[in-house]
Amino acid sequence: MSGMGLPGAEDYGFTRLWLLRHGETEWSRSGQYTGLTDLTLTPAGEDQARAARATLDGVDFGLVLTSPLQRARRTAELVGFPDAEVEPNAVEWDYGDYEGIKSADIRLKNPGYLIWTHGVPNGEAIAAVGERADRIVERVRASGVANALVVAHGHFCRILAARWLDLDPVEGRHFILGTAKACRLGWDKKTPAIEAWGL
Repeated sequence: MSGMGLPGAEDYGFTRLWLLRHGETEWSRSGQYTGLTDLTLTPAGEDQARAARATLDGVDFGLVLTSPLQRARRTAELVGFPDAEVEPNAVEWDYGDYEGIKSADIRLKNPGYLIWTHGVPNGEAIAAVGERADRIVERVRASGVANALVVAHGHFCRILAARWLDLDPVEGRHFILGTAKACRLGWDKKTPAIEAWGL
């Protein structure tokens, strides 16, 4: 997928894309894969989301998108965007048979297992997640706004960052984003770049 030629600065201007991962849920705390299961935030997750508001204060967002899952929508609300537009492409990776399972437990049976390279049985291929990320990148770069915000999920945000950089989706493995943490994707002149990470 790398080198597909996603629209760049020279095509649409210099929109910055901010990503915000949702706050803590019971499963993110326990380390269970949480794809399409629609969990709520824990009280600590709500506090994390409120605290993240300070990171975004003062930024004029011309476009705010959220995953349809309630943990993301609630996070968007708590950081000050109750009317964020639901973007179906921003849902988390569908983990199939590994939904609700801890990766540590999978590695007890398959010590070399990595989701990035082994995938998930009866779930979504990483290439398909990357294609969803591409649709968001294209939408954001075509928006004409100075700053866009996407409130979404751990693995999805990492893959979205990789695709912003025109890297293969698997390269999202190099980017770790904690609950209710943000990053800012922008430009080095005309080259897509990470401007800030783990805010």
